[in-house]
Amino acid sequence: MAAVLSAPTYAADQPTIPIIVKDTTSNYWQIVLAGARKAGQDLGVKVPELGAQSESDINGQISILENAVAEKPAAVVIAPTEFKALGKPVDEAAKKVPVIGIDSAADSKAFTSFLTTDNVQGGRIGADGLADGIKEKYGKVEGDVALITSLPGVGSLDQRAKGFKEELAAKYPGLKLVADKVADGKATTALNIMTDLITANPNLRGVFASNLIMAQGAGQAIAENKKADTIKLVGFDSDDKLIGFLKDGTIYALVVQDPYRMGYDGIKTALAASKGEKVEKFVDTGANLITKANMDGEKQHALLFPKVK
Repeated sequence: MAAVLSAPTYAADQPTIPIIVKDTTSNYWQIVLAGARKAGQDLGVKVPELGAQSESDINGQISILENAVAEKPAAVVIAPTEFKALGKPVDEAAKKVPVIGIDSAADSKAFTSFLTTDNVQGGRIGADGLADGIKEKYGKVEGDVALITSLPGVGSLDQRAKGFKEELAAKYPGLKLVADKVADGKATTALNIMTDLITANPNLRGVFASNLIMAQGAGQAIAENKKADTIKLVGFDSDDKLIGFLKDGTIYALVVQDPYRMGYDGIKTALAASKGEKVEKFVDTGANLITKANMDGEKQHALLFPKVK
C-alpha cells in the first residue's frame, strides 16, 4: 500500500514553476522555453510553458500571469511584453510568489531576480557591427544610417535603441542617423519601411533592425532591391531565415543573445528563490556579434543552432 501511495506523493512534492513568454510561436521564445524545459528535467521541477500567441497581446499575457499565480506555484518566470502595462500585475503577483523576470523589464521593483541581455550594450554592439560593415565596404566609417524598432514602449527595444544612438554619438561622428522608425511588430511593416528608406535615402549605407521580426522584413527588402552590397544591415537575434541572410550576405551581422541560458537560468534562479536562497538581483546573460566570417566558430555556432527539442 505504501509503495502505491509514494508515487503521487513524490509528484505532489515536485515544485511547479511556470514560465510565461511573450509569444509561444516565435523561434526566439521556443529557444527560451527549451532552456526552461531542460532546467525542469535537470532540477525536478514541473515547468508549464505559457504565453500569448503574439507579442502585442498585452492583456492576454496579464491574464496568463494572474491565472498562473492563482494556481499557487513555487515561483513564476516571466518575460513582460510591455514595460508600463505589466508593472502593476507583476507587483500583485510578487505579493504571493517570487517573480523572476527575463528578457524585458517591467515598471516594477518587485522582481526577486532579473535575467536579461544588457540591451543597451546590445545596441552598442549593433552600432559597432554596423560601423565595421560600412568601413569594410567604403573604407571610412561615414554616411547615412537608419534604425528600425519593432514596437513602441517595449523596455528591451527602447534600451537597444538608446545604446545604438549613444554609441553612434560617442564613437562614430561620421555616421548620421537619418531615420528612426518604429513599426507595429510585423515583418511586412519592416519590409515596407526598409523599401521606403531605400527609395528616400539614396546615400543610405547602414541599417540596424533591433529585433528578429524587423530584421526579417528589412532583410527581405534588401534582397528584393539587390542592395546587400551598398547597404549594410545588422539584425538582432536569429532564426533559419536570418541565418540564411547572413550566409548569403544579405545581412552583414547579427547581434545574438543567449535565450537558452535565459530560460534555463530563469527556472534555476526561481527554484532557489522559492527555497528562500539568496539570488543575484541582476544577471547579464550576454550578447555577441556574429558575422559571416565568424559564424562557424564553436561559440557562435552553438548560439545560432541551439538544441530546441
